[in-house]
Amino acid sequence: MTEHKKIPVPPEGPKESSLLERASGAFGFDPFKAAPVPHRLPDAPLKHAKVRRTEEAAAPSGPTPEPAAEPQAEKPAPETLPTPVAPSQVVVERQVGAVALQGKRFPVDRELLREQGLIVPDGAVNALMEEFRIVKRRVLESAHAAGTARSRRILVCSPHPGEGKTFCASNLAIALAAERDSEVLLIDADFAKPSILSTFGLPKGPGFMDCLANDNVPPEDLVIGTDIPGLWVLPAGNQTNADSEYLASRRTAEVLDRLSMGAPNRILIFDSPPALAASPAAELAKHVGQAILVARADSTAQSALEDAAELLSGCPDVKLVLNAAHFSPSGRKFGTYYGYGE
Repeated sequence: MTEHKKIPVPPEGPKESSLLERASGAFGFDPFKAAPVPHRLPDAPLKHAKVRRTEEAAAPSGPTPEPAAEPQAEKPAPETLPTPVAPSQVVVERQVGAVALQGKRFPVDRELLREQGLIVPDGAVNALMEEFRIVKRRVLESAHAAGTARSRRILVCSPHPGEGKTFCASNLAIALAAERDSEVLLIDADFAKPSILSTFGLPKGPGFMDCLANDNVPPEDLVIGTDIPGLWVLPAGNQTNADSEYLASRRTAEVLDRLSMGAPNRILIFDSPPALAASPAAELAKHVGQAILVARADSTAQSALEDAAELLSGCPDVKLVLNAAHFSPSGRKFGTYYGYGE
């Protein structure tokens, strides 16, 4: 066996081509060559991924601000709600219990009333009674419209003495007392010249000024009852040298509130001194809801009425009554129309 070392190696010649190369040369396979491979392929475009954060990571540190509230259109108020009232018309009153009037009763001299030309309770209906029925209707309408204790306080005044303020106050009190389920307190506030007790024939005694001067005196203890159903009288009391100062004190409001608040059926009527002759009328006007300014026909001047009305401007409602008039602008006479006596 011949060693491989001794096998003769053929001499190196030109390198033979492969079978494919020879076939390509014989049959022309060059067009079917594989496309040349580029040195570097282009990079494929990458898709941009969206960043996702959990709610814990997205929430900022610290308190979370509340979203701003979107403005909402105002809803129309329900029809059941009351109509708003202007602040100037709003009245707030203290809730107090009604004070009963239980003074000793005295008979009223009916014949004395008739001699003075006043309304006689339980008497025949006449023109004077009908006239004051009209006046009291206006007073009651104003009191019911306001619905406050102050609106049920009526001041009767005149510019000068002798114009009929006591006459009108007394007749109005008698007419109002005739109302069903109502009571009237007639207060004599003419401290210099009181006349209510003598007008009704009642006995003298302490009254309005005494409870103003002494805080320990309840006003209801000084009220006098009458045999006219629903009519009570508070005398003027003892006169002092500081009547106006007492009326300007806080005690006046306390006394009047005690007499009127909590008693919707009670009406207070004040017979005050003439507005142009004494100052109490202007002070009392600040505590009442209605004022009746009495003018005497063919006697009271227009300038006097204007000055008196200015002094009573503390009262929100000032009415005018023409006294001792022998004519009617409309030509109406109650006796003719209704058969009442003259």
